[in-house]
Amino acid sequence: MLDALKDELLSQVNAAGDLAALEEVRVTALGKKGRITGFMKELGGLSPDERRERGQQLNALKDEIAAAIDGRKADLARAHLEARLQAERIDVTLPVRPETEGRIHPISQTIDEMVAIFAEMGFSVAEGPDVEDDFHNFTALNFPPGHPARDMHDTFYLPDAGEKKMLLRTHTSPVQVRTMLNKKPPIRIIAPGRTYRSDYDMTHTPMFHQIEGLVIDEATHMGHLKGCLIEFCRAFFDVDDLPLRFRPSFFPFTEPSAEVDIGCSRKGGELKLGNYGDWLEILGCGMVHPNVLEACGIDSTRYQGFAFGMGIERVAMLKYGIPDLRTFFEADLRWLKHYGFVPLDVPSMAQGLTR
Repeated sequence: MLDALKDELLSQVNAAGDLAALEEVRVTALGKKGRITGFMKELGGLSPDERRERGQQLNALKDEIAAAIDGRKADLARAHLEARLQAERIDVTLPVRPETEGRIHPISQTIDEMVAIFAEMGFSVAEGPDVEDDFHNFTALNFPPGHPARDMHDTFYLPDAGEKKMLLRTHTSPVQVRTMLNKKPPIRIIAPGRTYRSDYDMTHTPMFHQIEGLVIDEATHMGHLKGCLIEFCRAFFDVDDLPLRFRPSFFPFTEPSAEVDIGCSRKGGELKLGNYGDWLEILGCGMVHPNVLEACGIDSTRYQGFAFGMGIERVAMLKYGIPDLRTFFEADLRWLKHYGFVPLDVPSMAQGLTR
């Protein structure tokens, strides 16, 4: 009886032309009300010896039918796939879907351009932590205890951490301090990075970027500072005859100090850079104060140097016509697509800063 049932079920399995028909055979044979299942239910009425023998026969039949169903299912799936491959066609002339292309942020681009220019002058890049202590951010830079920059309205102070008063650096000058403390002259570095001040409006944000430069050796003087900045500004703004004006100013960490203006025109509400008779301030600079050198362990009677610093967002706005500082940080994809740069166009003095 079981041999006849096996032949019948195997015949039905092999005759199944699709997965639906094969599933029907499986339910008929192995389902809750299937024929093999029905025989399994009758085992309870047999003697122990008969139950053991009959059970082994039914289990063997069940396994054989299940294996046959699995094999037939694989054959049907393979045949279905082959039929699809034969029937389906891909139009290779159709254009591919466009890939999303990222853009370099104007801040990153501007930093790369600045690094390219100063690298040609022999500067190396130095970096430091965003979280600083009072000594590196203020004391070593000749800020007196009552200086307004130390006020909580201007500086983000961190919760009390014991003896050291910790804060978010207000400029990248601490990188200069760390370099002078850890490296012997001659020194020639630039320090780009994030800085933090408690301010927010159309031209100020709580976090912004600065780049500062430092040169320390035995013979450098104010003329070297002027030549360095004139060369940088003309290369960065791509104006060969761009005039620069150095105005006396005051910074605690430089003496003498100066603010630098570049020539421009504001006629018709449009800003143009060049020799047009008007002026626009862009950076501060000066000779490193002897007190700063001594605080960093450098003999001020033997060495001297100059330093300068500027806001990266500010010069990026001037160069690329970006009207609002806050848009740099709003992550608007439309804005980034408009003002961003192609990633493969790496700035260099040989191939050009921008294309």
